Amino acid sequence: MRRCLSKLTPRQMGFTNSNSFLAGSKNITTTSNAAQVDQTKHSSVSDMLVDSFGRFHTYLRISLTERCNLRCQYCMPSEGVELTPKPQLLSQSEIVRLAGLFVSSGVNKIRLTGGEPTVRKDIEEICMQLSSLKGLKNLAITTNGITLARKLPKLKECGLDSINISLDTLVPAKFEFLTRRKGHERVMQSIDSAIALGYNPVKVNCVVMRGLNDDEICDFVELTRDKPINVRFIEFMPFDGNVWNVKKLVSYAEMMDKVVKRFPSIKRVQDHPTETAKNFTIDGHCGSVSFITSMTEHFCSGCNRLRLLADGNFKVCLFGPSEVSLRDPIRSGADDETLREITGAAVKRKKAAHAGMLDIAKTANRPMIHIGG
Repeated sequence: MRRCLSKLTPRQMGFTNSNSFLAGSKNITTTSNAAQVDQTKHSSVSDMLVDSFGRFHTYLRISLTERCNLRCQYCMPSEGVELTPKPQLLSQSEIVRLAGLFVSSGVNKIRLTGGEPTVRKDIEEICMQLSSLKGLKNLAITTNGITLARKLPKLKECGLDSINISLDTLVPAKFEFLTRRKGHERVMQSIDSAIALGYNPVKVNCVVMRGLNDDEICDFVELTRDKPINVRFIEFMPFDGNVWNVKKLVSYAEMMDKVVKRFPSIKRVQDHPTETAKNFTIDGHCGSVSFITSMTEHFCSGCNRLRLLADGNFKVCLFGPSEVSLRDPIRSGADDETLREITGAAVKRKKAAHAGMLDIAKTANRPMIHIGG
């Protein structure tokens, strides 16, 4: 029996409107400025989370660790990276305290990232405490899926609501090349385990790189035919150490052109103003397809995301080098009001948009494994 996305409500799918329109490679229209969000819907969001452009930040991504059991080429250099000493990383109590501060100020979604978040031994306890925070509506995780299958039943019991699994190829040998490790079968098993446990949709993140996996785009779309999978194609982004080159970038327009030729019934879904992805459905498919176009069509005007790194640094933009420590004030005895002032000041300094992709490539930033996926 197929468990289809088409049987879910638009809200369950993460969309706000079930109306869709036919999208082809030449008739896709893009809105450069996200629609204004009704301020009355954000009456519970404190000034700490509102930037100088009126954007409400209700989504916090927390990196639990810099460690990872893979060595993906777009995430870290081949020689690896220098990891922050454990005493300098946030403790479980510090993570929960800061998360509580953000949730009490209006954050309603938290995503756990890494590194690989499942390698952290206390992840179940962290999930249990975070999921009990009053006001939190969604607790999510982004994982490489290597150890997820055996940990997921317990994580679900601890309140994990949704899952993104990173997978850049369906070819085992290519997986080993891209990640510098074995484990393709275990990732596929984790996807199936998540579906079996009722996660719907199970989101699969695929970073598309020219000459490496751009020939598999339509194969990934086929995953959505009979399973409640949302495949999310991500444009290759520059970070320190990943040897980014514009020639490796496969644009949204190019990816869509390939998909439309194979799946002409693909249709665009009207997205929420803060949605990072452009979302599509295909007639007869249980799942859906999305494109994250950070490089060629940024979505900064609707950004509602903030990042707390494993070392306690607070980052308001994925591509911006600016960071401020929340760990140091906590360990110096700062009260919650002081932490709110530090956080609010950082949010107010957030720029209207990140730089263009060529400028980003020249800007000093941390490797993705330090920032958190």
